[in-house]
Formats: sequence, structure tokens, C-alpha cells
Amino acid sequence: MYQLDWVAQLRSGKTPTLSQPRSLDVSPTVWQLGYTSFFTDVSSEMVSSILPLYFVLHLHFSPLQFGVLDGIYQGAAVALLSLASGIYSDRRRRHKEVATAGYALSAISKVALLAAGNVWPVVAGVLALDRVGKGIRTAPRDAMISFCSRRERLATAFAVHRGLDAGGAVVGPLVAYLLLRLVPGAFDLVLVASTCIALVGLGVIGLLVDKPRVPATAVGGEMPSLRLSFGLWRQPRFRAIVLAGGALSVATASDGFIYLMIQKNTNSSASVIPLFAFLTALCYLVFSVPAGRLADQWGREKVFLAGYAMVVLIYGILLSPGLGSGAQFAAVGLFGAYYAATDGVLAALASSTLSPELRTSGLALMNTATSLSRLVSSVLFGWLWVSGTMKTPVWSFLIGLSAAIVISVLILANRRHE
Repeated sequence: MYQLDWVAQLRSGKTPTLSQPRSLDVSPTVWQLGYTSFFTDVSSEMVSSILPLYFVLHLHFSPLQFGVLDGIYQGAAVALLSLASGIYSDRRRRHKEVATAGYALSAISKVALLAAGNVWPVVAGVLALDRVGKGIRTAPRDAMISFCSRRERLATAFAVHRGLDAGGAVVGPLVAYLLLRLVPGAFDLVLVASTCIALVGLGVIGLLVDKPRVPATAVGGEMPSLRLSFGLWRQPRFRAIVLAGGALSVATASDGFIYLMIQKNTNSSASVIPLFAFLTALCYLVFSVPAGRLADQWGREKVFLAGYAMVVLIYGILLSPGLGSGAQFAAVGLFGAYYAATDGVLAALASSTLSPELRTSGLALMNTATSLSRLVSSVLFGWLWVSGTMKTPVWSFLIGLSAAIVISVLILANRRHE
């Protein structure tokens, strides 16, 4: 009989297919949570990559309706329970259990979306359920990563996790694209397949990830609470990070709108939109770890702001369709590099300023602020598109993001001196 040792390999953070370079020096828990995110993101990105095609071109929703739905998917529902789950995780020290519940909700929502049909309010509710799951799991999962990582290696640890997460985002759109190519219009098949893959990710965190060891410190003898969590806002360093992250998020268009703009600029077939998501995730995967290591060595604020400078460049490309298809498709790659420079780096910035006993609550508070900002961003972009020409929202967001970058530079510079 052959020994089935793959579970033991995963629990130790080693696998035959996903190797761990010794130079990265991150905890096995980071890798295990990365595998969870890999499978979950294969599932999620199979769905999110077809949303512009499914909602706008198949169900014939207006750009404003899509903006509201995209805002729900990108941010609003993440904010609903994020802070509550963060406080509960800190109080009960049940980070793994809360994160697992969040992954379970997202898995259930995939089947529910299939049953929702084209009833707009029901679709909105199902998307909210999926994003509630994301909101519940993100802060406790990120806290688990920070607990098992050295302070000077935080950005690298988050980059490894986000890299595996991006690996799932690479595979997901590709699978969705292939399924739709094989069976045109088979959105139900995509949703069923995504559900099965989500269950694999749920099994990884439930069976393989150990509960974290939380440093035993106290906050004046008080248990973590909503009052203490909002009290973090009075900490200048943390407040600066949240303000910068929120301001930049408001002026950053979501993936779906970027892809729709590129598709229209290049007169491409609507079926290539999942490939745009694939290319974005591929560039995210390629640049994630280098960006994290650069952030640890060169400065996290610098890399973070450089990521948003790439979005300014993307807006410039979208406003210049005469540059040709090559430049338009390059914007997709730049979008992946932007994610690599900002997503995990922002989590590392916040984690380094938060005490262990309130770290999950603080990360949840930051996620809530940036998620609500993304909701405003999506609704505003959709409204501007409906109210004017295709270029109206891009010009508006270009000006807004340029101003937000200048403001963030000043805010974060003051943070370093406090």
C-alpha cells in the first residue's frame, strides 16, 4: 500500500507542487492559508470574471445597475460584518473558526447566485452574502498571518499569501473562459464548478490550518470591544493609514469597469473579458513577492503609493484608445502590478501599527473603511458613465486619484514623524 502523506505535507507547509523558497523565510501557516485562498479564489474569480459579461451583456443591466452590484461585490457587504467578526475574534481568540465561517458563506453563495436568475434584488442579496463571507474572514485571516510572522518580514509574508491568492485568480478566469468557449452561454456550469472548488478551499482551512498562538498582552485589563476598536482611530499612525487607504480607494475604478473600457476601446469580443481578469491575476502573481520584499527593504509607504501611480497611468491609457490594442492590453498588466504593490502592503502597514490584542479589530476597521470607499467608487463610476460619455468617469477619476495620491503622501509623511 502507498502512504498518503499529502495531508502531513500540507500541515507542515510543504507540498510536492507548491514549493517554498527558503529565502522567503515565512511560517508554514502562511502557506497553508495561502492554499486556502488559492482554491477559494479559483472559485471566486470564476464568478467575478464573468460578472461584467453576465450582468451587462447577458442580463442587460444598465451601467448604473452594474455599478451598484459591483459596489456590493467589491466592498459594501465586506463592511457589514467585518468589524463585528474582528471584535469577536479578538475577544474569543477564535480567529480560525471565524475565518472558516466566512469561507463557508462564500461557498454557499455560488449556488445561490445560480438560483437567483435575473431578479435584480435577489442577485444583489446573493452577492452581498458572498461578500459578507469575505468580510468575516479577511481580518482574522490576516491577523493569523501577522501573528506567525516577524515584524520585519510582514510585507513578505502577506506577499506570499497574496501570491497564492493571485494564483487562484489566474486559474479561475482561465477555467471560466474555457468553459464558456466549450459551452457558450453556460453560466450555470461555471457557477456549479466554482462551488465545488470553493468546498476544497473550505476543507483546507478546516482540516489543515492550526489555531494561531496570539501573544498574551492586555489593554488596561479590558476585553476587546466596539469602543476600544473605534478608539484605534485616535492613534495617529493607524488613522493615517486608514485615511490614505480610503481616499485612494474612492478614486480607483474596479476591475469590471476597467475591463469593460478596454473591451470597448479595442472592439474585442465580450468573451475575452475573463481573459483580462486572467492577465491581471497573472501579473499580480508574478509581482506579488518581489513587491512585498521591496516594501520590507525600501519602505512600505513608497511601494504602496507607487502602486496607485500605476493606476494613474492606466487611466491615461484608457483615455488614449489611439495608442492601439497593445497599450490597452498593457493596462491589464499594470492593474495586476498595482494589486501586487498595494493589497498585502496595506495589510502589512496596518499590522505593524496595531497591538496583538486589537489587531484583528483594527484590520477589520481598515477593511471597513476601504470597502465602503470601493462601494462609493463603483456607484460613482457607473453614475458618471450613464450621465456623460465613456471618458467622463475616467477623466474624473484621473483627477481625483492624482489629488488623493498627493494628500496620502502628506498624511503618511506626517505619520512617520509622530
